Amino acid sequence: MKNKLFRYTGTALVLAMVLASCAKKLDLVPQNDLTPEKVYATPAGYKGVLAKIYGGLSIGGNSGPAGNPDISGGLDEGSQIAFIRPFFNCQELPTEEAVCFWNDQTIKNYHSMSFNSADPFLKGMYVRPIWNITLINEYLRESTDEKLSSRNITGADAAEIKKTRAEIRFLRAFNYWVMMDIFGKSTFITESYGIAQTETPPEISRKELYKYIMGELKAVESEMTTAKTAEYGRVDQSANWALQARIYLNANVYNGTTSTAYYDSAIIYASKVINAGYSLNTTAVNGYSGYAQLFMADNDKRTNEMIWNITCDGLKTQGYGNTTFLVNCSSGDDKPTDYFKGAGGAGWKGYVATKALAAQFSDPTGATDKRAMFTTSKFGTSPAQIELPVLLNGSEVNFPDPASGLHVNKFRNIRSDNGEVSDVNNRTFADIDWPVFRLAEMYLIYAEAVLRGGNGSAANALTYINNIRTRAWGGSTAGNITAGQLTLQFILEERGRELYWEGHRRTDLIRYGLLTSGTYLWPWKGGLPSGTAVDSKYNLYPIPASARNSNPNLTQNPGF
Repeated sequence: MKNKLFRYTGTALVLAMVLASCAKKLDLVPQNDLTPEKVYATPAGYKGVLAKIYGGLSIGGNSGPAGNPDISGGLDEGSQIAFIRPFFNCQELPTEEAVCFWNDQTIKNYHSMSFNSADPFLKGMYVRPIWNITLINEYLRESTDEKLSSRNITGADAAEIKKTRAEIRFLRAFNYWVMMDIFGKSTFITESYGIAQTETPPEISRKELYKYIMGELKAVESEMTTAKTAEYGRVDQSANWALQARIYLNANVYNGTTSTAYYDSAIIYASKVINAGYSLNTTAVNGYSGYAQLFMADNDKRTNEMIWNITCDGLKTQGYGNTTFLVNCSSGDDKPTDYFKGAGGAGWKGYVATKALAAQFSDPTGATDKRAMFTTSKFGTSPAQIELPVLLNGSEVNFPDPASGLHVNKFRNIRSDNGEVSDVNNRTFADIDWPVFRLAEMYLIYAEAVLRGGNGSAANALTYINNIRTRAWGGSTAGNITAGQLTLQFILEERGRELYWEGHRRTDLIRYGLLTSGTYLWPWKGGLPSGTAVDSKYNLYPIPASARNSNPNLTQNPGF
């Protein structure tokens, strides 16, 4: 069992509905007759809500894959109101790393960067973090000393609940980081915004949200579980440091500044993680490289490199919006049987990467750089699957044959130890945990921050990058680089090779000034076969019209 919190999953699915009055105003969740007094009556109740808070990042509802969604409003439970899949779409589809060929509503507008405020996928992406934050706020209100005492929860039980408050505040900061990065602003609610509140929640700007997030992370840093000691799947100090390092690397974007001080801080916090006892996963197991093991069904065993994973379990957190999606979306009849051990059948025939991703690998076959995990076989033979149209400004433009793109087979629902997955009978849902933070990213943050003028060691930066590349070459130093080759452009390409399909690329390209400009083009950027520059407004996503209709305090991002 990956995480003891899974013992409370059944309880958590019932305990989600504690926000009925607040939901009425925010339109976040279905209404329910449960009250906080009932939900939080026992220590087990608190544990159940804690499980649901974490579960809000891996599943979209309370009845497995479908049927009782967290969020109402006619959105699809798998593709539009989960966290991992919508976040992936926002971060990967506008880039060279992913194109979707499905005709599902507005999904193609991501890659062509022609999305607008009516987009249903963006509606779900906006509401999911706010829903998570609302549940977190309720937990914080109900876990005060006064509340625990009133329920006769004392001693070790009370102490354990009080300890969770710091990690819960971290999770709130993480959800607000998602809003800051994707939308540049957010509905703003904390635990002081209570269930009986009558006024409409305010909006918080990107700069103010940055201050709030960093203030929260620093406030709880010393109160969180010691680095590298948390129960698997839960956050500790190292996750806090990792998020701070990531935010500091992008702080000039978030604040509209050019300060090198942020890079100094990125180096400090990346170093905290690096020095906490983590190591790259380098040993091959049963023919699977150390890199490949990070994205397999038993990646919960790779805690040497993994800092925080969102846990996904084929039995206990079933959903089409978590890593089950990543296993299936980029394969068709070419789906290897070891994606689901012992089972054949085709994948979902939808997503590919462009040739611009392959071009970053000197050998995209994976013979030398083991991170190149692709296949180029056709999805299938149906014309509807081979030539799919995309609407761009009212004109129909045909995407190419999906077979011309790369099918990414990075995520495989098979265990490296030859054991069985949890969904052993049906083999429908994945056990692969989603890597939020891992050591290799901290190495890359350190090196980039040094190159951008941060006060760090150039020698350490080169060592960290060559550590990554030695692992990529299966232990050989043949792929190592010299100090003269370590440039910002190299780091961008190396991030693409190391972190592709892990939800980083859009943020990276924005930091480099390349997402919307004509400096770097890839196939179908802006809706044209050879790619084109697009309006810089697409560096942010629009605030969904539905959110603004329900909350007049929300303003729209420029240009939308």
